[in-house]
Amino acid sequence: MEHISVLLNEAVDGLNIQEGKTYVDATLGYGGHSSEIHKRLKRGFLFAFDQDETAIEHSKKLFQDSENVTIIHSNFVNMKEELSKLGVTKVDGILFDLGLSSPQIDDASRGFSFMKDAPLDMRMDKTREMSAMTVVNEYDYARLVDIFFRYGEERYSREIAKGILRNRPIETTLGLVEVIKTNVPTKYYLTHHPERQIFQAIRIEVNRELNVLESVLPDAIDMLNPGGRISVITFHSLEDRITKQIFKKYSEVDVLVKGLPTIPDEFKPKIKLVNKKPILPSEEEMEKNSRSKSAKLRIIERV
Repeated sequence: MEHISVLLNEAVDGLNIQEGKTYVDATLGYGGHSSEIHKRLKRGFLFAFDQDETAIEHSKKLFQDSENVTIIHSNFVNMKEELSKLGVTKVDGILFDLGLSSPQIDDASRGFSFMKDAPLDMRMDKTREMSAMTVVNEYDYARLVDIFFRYGEERYSREIAKGILRNRPIETTLGLVEVIKTNVPTKYYLTHHPERQIFQAIRIEVNRELNVLESVLPDAIDMLNPGGRISVITFHSLEDRITKQIFKKYSEVDVLVKGLPTIPDEFKPKIKLVNKKPILPSEEEMEKNSRSKSAKLRIIERV
């Protein structure tokens, strides 16, 4: 199983790593970004989070001889709380890579892929009870339509939801793909690949991905020391929109106090945008790694 980290140098460069300081990889995965951070951090500390036990077991081997790396098995939404337990309340850089790792996709048993048959699972943290099986077989019609529209932006959400209700129980990934296929026009299925959107929507719901992102970014900003930075790599428009909106909110002066001669500290921007437009993968990277094509990197700095 090989995982190629997307926007590796761009994201780590964006942290502006300095010796003796403290950094967080919020999405350890298979250790690509963490390894690059660690390589540039001879003195200082790196804390790495992941909710996937398989990824943690792999990455532990990379850092088994490192005294300045701590791996934490937890969803990054708990970052502030988990670091506080270790006596850490301020850090100098945080990296978020919000994509699935290649091993997660390629391991058919995880149920993330719509191209390989497996039980409907899609849990990043396999200790959690709710899986894709729960969503597909227990959600009512209205709830299915809602997540397919919101998280998958799928135009045939209603038809697909009706098809799911008619064909329950659905227990496998390819079983779900067949239901999707038979409930949309053939031409649309062949040209738009709605299974991609539906699987994305279910995965987001199972892992609460957007709720978690909305919750953690303000916490991450609050934890930064002045001059500290956050790099966020997103892979679809919903994640990027949330990231962009939160960064915009924290980088602007409240419109109600713009006219005052002196702006109170609580209304001053907490951050500045390092890049106003997202950084995209190079043509060379996209050619080498097709999974990088939808990636966008946004970087901010605490002021």
